[in-house]
Amino acid sequence: MLFNSLDFAIFLPVTLLIYWFFRDRFRIQNFILLGASFIFYGWWDWRFLGLILFSSLVDFLISKAIFSSVPQRKKKLYLIASLIINLGLLGYFKYFNFFIESFKNAFSLFGYELGLGSLDILLPVGISFYTFQTVSYTIDVYRGNLKPSTNFLEFATFVSFFPQLVAGPIERAVNLLPQFQRRREFKYRPAVNALRQILWGLFKKVVIADNCAEYVNLVFANPDQYSGSTLLVGAILFAFQIYGDFSGYSDMAIGTARLFGIKLMQNFAFPYFSRDIAEFWRRWHISLSTWFRDYLYIPLGGSQGSLPLRIRNIFIIFLVSGFWHGANWTFIFWGGLHALFYIPLVIMRKNRSNLKVIGIIGFPKITELAKMFLTFGLVVFAWIFFRSENIIAAWEYISRIFSPSFLQAPVLNTLMSTKMLLVLITLMLITEWFGRR
Repeated sequence: MLFNSLDFAIFLPVTLLIYWFFRDRFRIQNFILLGASFIFYGWWDWRFLGLILFSSLVDFLISKAIFSSVPQRKKKLYLIASLIINLGLLGYFKYFNFFIESFKNAFSLFGYELGLGSLDILLPVGISFYTFQTVSYTIDVYRGNLKPSTNFLEFATFVSFFPQLVAGPIERAVNLLPQFQRRREFKYRPAVNALRQILWGLFKKVVIADNCAEYVNLVFANPDQYSGSTLLVGAILFAFQIYGDFSGYSDMAIGTARLFGIKLMQNFAFPYFSRDIAEFWRRWHISLSTWFRDYLYIPLGGSQGSLPLRIRNIFIIFLVSGFWHGANWTFIFWGGLHALFYIPLVIMRKNRSNLKVIGIIGFPKITELAKMFLTFGLVVFAWIFFRSENIIAAWEYISRIFSPSFLQAPVLNTLMSTKMLLVLITLMLITEWFGRR
């Protein structure tokens, strides 16, 4: 079930009416939320429900075992078991065929043809999101940052909470789980603000992202038929397509959760106003970036140690982040590019230079504006690899941008007038600029 579907337009108000009918009994509300989440998730394929229930049960039991165990070695064994089960399921469903194909291709370079076939594996919706959510919960219990839940209904609701189940934000148990352990109140003003945020998310998804996709799909499918200027417009529109998709869904998820009296974390903070790549990653997909920071980057040593070790850690976190997004070498390459963009800032110790909001009073300085456009250009360049079918296709796309055909006027004819679309994107950016604080 999609947020921008007629099914959801019926599902949401019906669920809200039933939910707030029991406003004085939060445990019944949890049961309603869990049932609604299963309906929402099973709408794609009911077989996915068994997997999310299994993951929930595994971490519910393992976290209790970790908490009750005294020897540290035993706690670690339980944690390792949780990681193997959760990441093993994610690896099988999302990456098994990728590894098989990569293995076959590697051997074919040496003249060996392996008779390995890929499996017809159906990827469960949202598995990357709820897997990271349950893994972080178990790690937090292991670290002593959180006591394990003793109520499976509350825990299962935390894992499967439908607004953020499919596309995030990836919530931490320390923030979300306690909200299912207490009474929620309906408040008029927050509900109005929530509806505004849902509408803004719908605008970014339906008006911006979906119309950008019309143009982007045309030029990326047949790049040899378009001029370099047209391909550049396609790359820029893809940057706004993916932003409209991701941040639009996050806005709708956050707004929907607020209607139920549940507060989710901010996931996007106007990333295209960033003045360097470090600032971009503090503002883009914040729940994922902070997840990798807390559960991978810092355990590896983070910014401590020698410069080579810091560079190693940066490469690891960006490559893994790229791989998390999809089972293709293009995503890994995309992550590697961002690592290359990021490392000079670390070497010059400027990765935390831009912590304040750009242009706090009025408009930015010329130098800030130049940095913002440079950062956006680097991000757009990397997005070409993210969108392309393979790395060779991405290089061909880029090489055609920098061909003599770049001097030709771009083609701007799609289902919606591209000129009108550019006007709407500009209006979106102006709106976000004045709301960036």
